[in-house]
Amino acid sequence: MNTEVSINTKAVLLLTAPLLVGKEAAVTKVLAPREYKKLAHYLHGIKRQPSDLLYSDSSELIRACGNLFIEEGRIEKLLNRAFLLSQVIDRWQSLGIWVLSRADPQYPRRLKLKMKSDAPPILYGCGDVKLLDMGGVAVVGSRKVEQDLIDYAASVGKLAAQSNRMVISGGAKGVDRAAMQGCLDLGGVVCEVLAEHLESAALKRSNRDFLISGNLVLVSAYDPSAGFSVGHAMQRNKLIYALSDASLVVNSDLNKGGTWAGAIEQLDKLNYVPVFVRSSGTYSDGVEALQRRGAIPWPNPKNKEEFLDVFDASFTQLRNGISELDLLGKMVDAGEVAAEQNLPENFQQGIQEAESGGVSRIDEHNKNRSVGFGNEDFKSVALKVDVKNTAEDPSDILFSVVRELIFEVLKSPMKDVEIASVLGVSVTQARTWLHYLIDEGVVVKQKKVATYILKPKPLF
Repeated sequence: MNTEVSINTKAVLLLTAPLLVGKEAAVTKVLAPREYKKLAHYLHGIKRQPSDLLYSDSSELIRACGNLFIEEGRIEKLLNRAFLLSQVIDRWQSLGIWVLSRADPQYPRRLKLKMKSDAPPILYGCGDVKLLDMGGVAVVGSRKVEQDLIDYAASVGKLAAQSNRMVISGGAKGVDRAAMQGCLDLGGVVCEVLAEHLESAALKRSNRDFLISGNLVLVSAYDPSAGFSVGHAMQRNKLIYALSDASLVVNSDLNKGGTWAGAIEQLDKLNYVPVFVRSSGTYSDGVEALQRRGAIPWPNPKNKEEFLDVFDASFTQLRNGISELDLLGKMVDAGEVAAEQNLPENFQQGIQEAESGGVSRIDEHNKNRSVGFGNEDFKSVALKVDVKNTAEDPSDILFSVVRELIFEVLKSPMKDVEIASVLGVSVTQARTWLHYLIDEGVVVKQKKVATYILKPKPLF
């Protein structure tokens, strides 16, 4: 890709990145993610962008932004690192490293969609950035495992390659590396999500040919020269899951370690993708505990067709249904999830474009089902939603449409699997939406028969 850095990205780098040269530490404390989120929200509220802070007439804006923080002059000091920024950009470009901010159109849509305003403000990488929206299977596991689990992870990687599915992993020794290498050995595509030393990985001889051929993309939310940090490693887990369509935990320690923490976070809180766990071979206390917490036993596919069934079944977004990416793709591009870019936000047009681009396919998906919800039904419900009066986040707009759709299909009791099938989404996603509506007090779950129904309205 073109490694030219946009002016918005330069501004975000000055505010949030340490701009490491060699092993030098940052002199001024950069904005932490929560601090940058606060600043981005403020800029969005006044219809400004980070790049507006870099123009000659920006003194008043800089002062106003500085008032958001306790340390006087902090914003000015960060923005005065222009010479240092030019040095590090030159170095990154010489190594083939690109850098994107959330304001750039190349920034992965699936990160914006799943992580929303928690998506990293800056991404660094090497290789084809378009691969980051390809999806695939995240394969994670312990560093220290026996050879049988190394072989198991490699076989999953090989099957992913044969099925034209990307493997997303962290590149650590053990399970991660075995799955990645198994995929690459058969000409597959791999995304390595790094928490440290991106610069070294970009220069690594064993990576260069795969980067050049388009079989490997490296990505990190941290400075290319940054070393190991426990916090960075834990945050990296979120990216691995958010970039994937499904995840497989091959092995995990019990109640400790990054693999355990990342899987538990997905199961209990984030729910970005379905979490599968190995269901054969050597017994693991950690894997068994994850299954008790809600992880799904891996179905052990033996061939391409069975492997693709893992993605096409009710566990994940159905390719022929109303996937979130189909519905929100153009809306996210037009109305930035984060606050960096103040573009026109005609979400009604976005919904109509999304309909014409993919929603009509639900007719084909549902034509042989006992409960069908066709394109005209979708249109009539979706267009009821006054998106101008909804929140600015596209995910809120999507949920406004989904709420109306669920109200329509729940005129009689239905199971979550049936609702997921009608909407053309994963069971996990359908359950998440249903739980939101239960919390709102408009849907109830009938426990004896495990069905959902609209809560009756009070008579008075």
